[in-house]
Amino acid sequence: MLRLPRTIEWKDGIVRLINQKELPDRLIYIETSDWRRVAKAIKDMEIRGAPAIGVAAGYALALFAYHWRGESLESFKRELFQAAEEVKKTRPTAVNLFWAVERILSKASQVSSIDEARRSIIEEAINIHKEDERANRRIGEIGAELIEDGDTIITVCNAGSLATSYWGTATAPMYVAREQGKNIRVIALETRPYLQGARLTAWELSQAGIDVVIATDNSIGILAMREKISLAIVGADRVTRIGWVANKLGTYPLALVSRVHNIPFYVAAPTSTLDLKSKDPTDFEIEKRDPSEVLYWKGTRIAPEGVNAIYYAFDLTPPQLITGIITEAGIIYPPYEKNIPRTLQRV
Repeated sequence: MLRLPRTIEWKDGIVRLINQKELPDRLIYIETSDWRRVAKAIKDMEIRGAPAIGVAAGYALALFAYHWRGESLESFKRELFQAAEEVKKTRPTAVNLFWAVERILSKASQVSSIDEARRSIIEEAINIHKEDERANRRIGEIGAELIEDGDTIITVCNAGSLATSYWGTATAPMYVAREQGKNIRVIALETRPYLQGARLTAWELSQAGIDVVIATDNSIGILAMREKISLAIVGADRVTRIGWVANKLGTYPLALVSRVHNIPFYVAAPTSTLDLKSKDPTDFEIEKRDPSEVLYWKGTRIAPEGVNAIYYAFDLTPPQLITGIITEAGIIYPPYEKNIPRTLQRV
């Protein structure tokens, strides 16, 4: 049975979350009753991963509702919507964040009193959290059927328990396969510049007793040639209605190499990550982060003075490179333009 610390928790008007920037050196928690502090944690990547920041966004607005003091429902709703706009500005690419905020606002629009608003918002945030955990477990059960005893799996970034409520998306099939007694090896690409693969994926897989090795991002080609990789499983921050996948930088190169070397390439994501409003990558923003995150490591400059950097936090993988998308509703196969909407109709 998987035994990892919970990424984020709610209890009586307090949110407790793991500060993932401190891992693997220290397991440090942030505890706060301030919705703005949760928003800051999302923006600063103290919590990250599309499903996890969706849950965090819901809890940020739940904190607002829990601690708001006033007597006017009109004022409550106005300030709630203002807080929601601030939360939505934290990270622009992951669709789960916007999906969670809209669920909360939809509940708030239907209430007739502040007490009802407070209760319904908190309940909805908790529901988002529980639904994500159930979805991830189901992704694991479905995805584990793709894994054979002795397989080597490659992944990028951290689409693990730390990136979700629990179980993860890309890692969920690995955890369930482990439960089933399958011996597997995982290659975790380090994922510059935040090293989510080396720091986070390697940490949580090793904690779960799974054989994991770290590889540099630029070794994808030789790994595919020499390491007998059985399949690639990655997460997603957004999947468009025709199957374009926005995910952590390094996903697209891995998909290209996987295609050349006949390695099945799967995306694991809950249906909340499927975005029917977007078709092409031009329909949404790809986050560009501060160049200093590339130029410095733990406060020390690692590039020459006077040289700048460019840092896209995500890349885009075209649908023709994706073997299938593992969701809690089943594996979606091409043609994605038909099968993604059909899957969502069944949820």
